[in-house]
Amino acid sequence: MTFHSLDELRAACRELPAGDDAAAAAVASRQDTLTKPQGSLGRLEEIAAWLARWQRCAMPKLDRVKVFVFAGNHGVTAQGVSAFPSEVTVQMVANFSSGGAAINQLARIAGADLAVIPLDLDHPTGDFTQAPAMDTQAFLAAVSAGYEAVSGDLDLICLGEMGIGNTTPAAAISAALFGGDVRQWTGRGTGVDDAGLNRKVAAIEAGLKRHATALADPLAVAAALGGRELAAILGATLAARHRNIPVLLDGFVCSAAVAPLGRLHPTGLSHAIAAHVSAEAGHRHLLEALSLPPLLDLGMRLGEASGACLAVNLVRSALECHQRMASFAEAGVSEK
Repeated sequence: MTFHSLDELRAACRELPAGDDAAAAAVASRQDTLTKPQGSLGRLEEIAAWLARWQRCAMPKLDRVKVFVFAGNHGVTAQGVSAFPSEVTVQMVANFSSGGAAINQLARIAGADLAVIPLDLDHPTGDFTQAPAMDTQAFLAAVSAGYEAVSGDLDLICLGEMGIGNTTPAAAISAALFGGDVRQWTGRGTGVDDAGLNRKVAAIEAGLKRHATALADPLAVAAALGGRELAAILGATLAARHRNIPVLLDGFVCSAAVAPLGRLHPTGLSHAIAAHVSAEAGHRHLLEALSLPPLLDLGMRLGEASGACLAVNLVRSALECHQRMASFAEAGVSEK
């Protein structure tokens, strides 16, 4: 699907299929017959039901898992908001392609395919302290690229990003959508010092002031303050919902990227799980605002879908227990 207007995209964000409650109920019913105290596997039982609800199948599967890493560059890096230069984005994309990054190792061990999708890296977005990061057409093109990347034959997708400076747009979007002190959303990203942190805060405050008239519309916020890779993550998440595919979200940037969908529809992110809470300052607060309790808390702040991919193994464990555990009757074990 290619989106031609914000109204068309907004309609797609508000016309979302519901999950299959009957499939989820069937999983819960089976869980109660398995050789364990009811509820004793905690969130693993919830994950099995979540898979069933969004795959619309009482016995879900994980035969085709895919990791998407979208990459983009940001004009706001001109404000000195990152410890690394923007050319590192291109260099890391090359590292992904040669198999040398963390995500390559995590995808392999999780049994997941990896797709790295660079988005016009030679042309950074606008510096949002001076102009919109993207005009409407550039934003819609990036959303459409993410949407079109997700085919309907997948069982689970992991979403992540690469983009030097992109914790600044993530913090700006979070502040725009949920309010509060800019400093509560703003962290050190790739490791900026105190002066760099102050520059980030100043840049975000300037962006919020410059684009104040856009703040009432979540999609206009994403265009004015975001980035191409964030927009693509939004598009991929929307496509997954339309195509009955559960989603594992990575860290702060990924969560901020999908936040507009959560604001446009009360259950817009029900098909998504936050794989982890990162060490980036605003992530825990953002997950609370989005009602997305994380699966893991490992102090990670790498991006590139690393936390999302790591959680695939938890999801596989949940499904293995659901599929392969014996019932009390099958095992000849007395129930309470």
